[in-house]
Amino acid sequence: MRIDLVSAVPDLLHSPLEHSIVKRAREGGYLEVHVHNLRDWSQDLKHRKIDDYAYGGGAGMVLQAQPIFDCLESLMAERAYDHVIFPSPDGIPFRQEHANRLSLCGNLLILCGHYKGVDQRVRDVLITDEYSLGDYVLSGGELPALVITDAVARLIPGVLGDAESALEDSFMDGLLGPPVYSRPEDFRGHRVPDVLLSGNHRKVAEWRYQQATERTRTRRPDLFDEYQNPSNPGNDHG
Repeated sequence: MRIDLVSAVPDLLHSPLEHSIVKRAREGGYLEVHVHNLRDWSQDLKHRKIDDYAYGGGAGMVLQAQPIFDCLESLMAERAYDHVIFPSPDGIPFRQEHANRLSLCGNLLILCGHYKGVDQRVRDVLITDEYSLGDYVLSGGELPALVITDAVARLIPGVLGDAESALEDSFMDGLLGPPVYSRPEDFRGHRVPDVLLSGNHRKVAEWRYQQATERTRTRRPDLFDEYQNPSNPGNDHG
């Protein structure tokens, strides 16, 4: 898989791509990540300006259409992208099901917004998917782009040492994950539940399911409702 990240501040992206699962995926040849500086497509050769005031007034600067169109069209001329993604507060909530779907693709292109936003014509013409990480605003799309990259990378077959690890993550089956424990069995009087020490895989699986179900019911009743009513039209998130 190849992921191209386009940003006005590309230095924000480099360090997280050099560690942990994404680094393993890249070094193993499972994933290519290429970071592109949007300013390289600026027509302002002196200042490399890529933003301007918004028509109609108001505070904040807007990323202009020209450098973004030139950049994305240049990349699109080199290869076909399965999805062109724009992280945005008004996108649909990014969920595990979206990460699952994107992990099956060959090429992804993610545009990171910055400042007040991007010229709407970019979103109307070039973008295929818009995702939000939550009901809040960040300084730019770099962090969401990294989150999407990480969520997708760990699902690529071969990246994780244990193939079952990703399948047992929270949200993979519609539930939050159950509690997990490690050595020692007794830490300051707090013991690991006996069932996890029993060696009975069926009972362990039952306990984990019960814990996951109860945790989802109490902490995320919205997810629990979806789990119980998967055909509810209101549970369609794109």
